[in-house]
Amino acid sequence: MKPHLASLINAILLIILGLWGYFGSETPSFTALIPVFAGIILLFLNQGLKKENKTIAHIAVIVTILVLAGLVKPLMGALDRADTAAISRVVIMMFSTLVALISFIKSFIDARKNKA
Repeated sequence: MKPHLASLINAILLIILGLWGYFGSETPSFTALIPVFAGIILLFLNQGLKKENKTIAHIAVIVTILVLAGLVKPLMGALDRADTAAISRVVIMMFSTLVALISFIKSFIDARKNKA
């Protein structure tokens, strides 16, 4: 999968599932919107990814890594609460983020091979 497409899908999932988690909560926390903001940032970076801009690709990778790391704590909280819906949402966000990250890494490896 092309990195720009993987990142676009990830961004959309982060936005939708983040909003669902925020508005579906009985006690919404502002921190639940962090994936939404990250998704919006990734959406803005997507055009540069499509044009294979290296700087934008590296920024997108950093945002993607931060999102993946940042979703660990919400997953632990959802597991502690035994909240199946929250667990599902966070696992889906983590999976899509991991797929996007793998896509970026594969793209960087391929670019290095083609350069040599």
